[in-house]
Amino acid sequence: MQTEEIAAVIIPSSDPHLNEYLPEHWKTREYFSGFTGSAGTLVITSKEAGLWTDSRYFLQAETELKGSGIKLFKSGTDGVPEYACKLMSELEENSIVGIEGAVFPVEDVVSLQEKFSKKNIMLKTDVDFHNKLWTDRPAIPQNPVFLIEERFSGKACSRKIQELLEALEKYHNAEMMIITALDEIAWLFNMRGEDVEYNPVSIAFAIVSTQKSILFIDESKMTDENVRNHILKEGVTIAGYDTIYEHISSIPGGTRLLIPVSKTNFELYSRIPEGCRKIEVEVSPVAQMKSIKNEVEIKGFRNAMQRDGVAMVKFLAWLETSLAAGKAITELDVAAKLKSLRSEQDLYLGESFATIAGYAAHSAIVHYRADEKSNSIIMPKGILLVDSGAHYLDGTTDLTRTVACGEISGEMKRDFTLVLKGHIALSTICFPKGTTGTQIDAIARQFLWKDGANYLHGTGHGVGHCLPVHEGPQKISTLYNPIPLQAGMIISNEPGIYREGKYGIRIENLLMVTPYKSTGFGEFYTFETLTLCPIDTRLIEFSLLTEAETKWLKDYHRKVYESLSPSLTEDLKAWLERCTA
Repeated sequence: MQTEEIAAVIIPSSDPHLNEYLPEHWKTREYFSGFTGSAGTLVITSKEAGLWTDSRYFLQAETELKGSGIKLFKSGTDGVPEYACKLMSELEENSIVGIEGAVFPVEDVVSLQEKFSKKNIMLKTDVDFHNKLWTDRPAIPQNPVFLIEERFSGKACSRKIQELLEALEKYHNAEMMIITALDEIAWLFNMRGEDVEYNPVSIAFAIVSTQKSILFIDESKMTDENVRNHILKEGVTIAGYDTIYEHISSIPGGTRLLIPVSKTNFELYSRIPEGCRKIEVEVSPVAQMKSIKNEVEIKGFRNAMQRDGVAMVKFLAWLETSLAAGKAITELDVAAKLKSLRSEQDLYLGESFATIAGYAAHSAIVHYRADEKSNSIIMPKGILLVDSGAHYLDGTTDLTRTVACGEISGEMKRDFTLVLKGHIALSTICFPKGTTGTQIDAIARQFLWKDGANYLHGTGHGVGHCLPVHEGPQKISTLYNPIPLQAGMIISNEPGIYREGKYGIRIENLLMVTPYKSTGFGEFYTFETLTLCPIDTRLIEFSLLTEAETKWLKDYHRKVYESLSPSLTEDLKAWLERCTA
């Protein structure tokens, strides 16, 4: 920084595809800070270093940053400034702030430039500190791609491309689009990969236009000729991964080019010739298209939930039996057992994220991940929070259950019941077409708020179809989100409460937006619960439930038993019948 006369460097948790989860090659922020969470921004000046992250990682960051000299800034809490504002208040005029433009979305760079210009601070977007300092940096993954058959995807690649081109013309008057998001590329071309842990995607770029569609991908990934030939037959041209930059620089002047500013990295954006007409949008039309599942995908989700539910019943019965027998079960044992039981199910690909198995105080760490140092033995008392899921060829799962391991306190039961009441309230809500997740988020929080409690994470995120478990553009959150919930969208329902140093509680099912009724006031939607797994009734204070809430729980448990029991042994049927009675 001294050599380059740079006053500050900003390192995000990102890559050229703006993924949430990163290949090792792009874990730059983790390399320089030691913080392993999936969200966070590291800011380094000549005087200090600070890490900004959200509430999911407050406790984890405190632990991992201890002794590093890096200060933790808890984003979204009172008195904590945004990192750009802090830099503006501390840097002198005409200072230079350095970033790697290839790992920042266009909208973030534009926002930084606007803020810094007020103090004549310059943003340098081509700073390269990786190759000079990170000498053992891992290579970009080169794993082969594979295809998702149409019996799982529901639509051919060529049809999706045609529908995308029609949407570009109809809604944006555009003729070309650059696609950098790996899940969008995977969905559009009906291909999957293994380049990102827990995400069945492959490192690639794409350009779709009225002239031709190009997939920019390393040739070594196309080892299967059947994959290559299929993609070519769908009318797609295959080009080298790095040639995307050269191709963009040569786009003819006058081209009407759609640019999702939150999903296009600044380096690519800066290569677009001046003569092109840039049509900037916040949300990618590909993201909107894939968020609404077709009938084949919906059927696949239901089938995947059934198989996943069988695995969960086997796990919960094993856990209860093991604890009752006095066996020493650890948090890592829980994660390994879940992975083993899911891997026995048909069409299993892998875990959809690292299992969160937090016992006692660890359950209060929202995104806790046990390791050899933290691994706790689960005792026959207190509670265990288990958040886990899997990718199957026909769907992706994500569910959380909080389980009583033995003796529990009245406070735990009350907290659990208040969370459950919010979960039920959101599951049963009816809302008019055009409603956003922001407008209904309070439905899940109301009972906690009334009790003077809250949780700082979102209530719901979209879920991909054999794609990343966190999918946009829809979400249910206190943070503003203008995307309306539409029929066919899959979204999680996961209110919780976390008492630091004591315990945490979360209940999560996946929901699907479905039509409810049409009246003189318009169309109305509701939710269908897709997840099939019993909720631990030992943690419920039934006196706090209304008659309608009790009925919902009984109806849900009846559905769980009827759906899962045909695939269970007699012993497991009896166990499930007892848990759902």
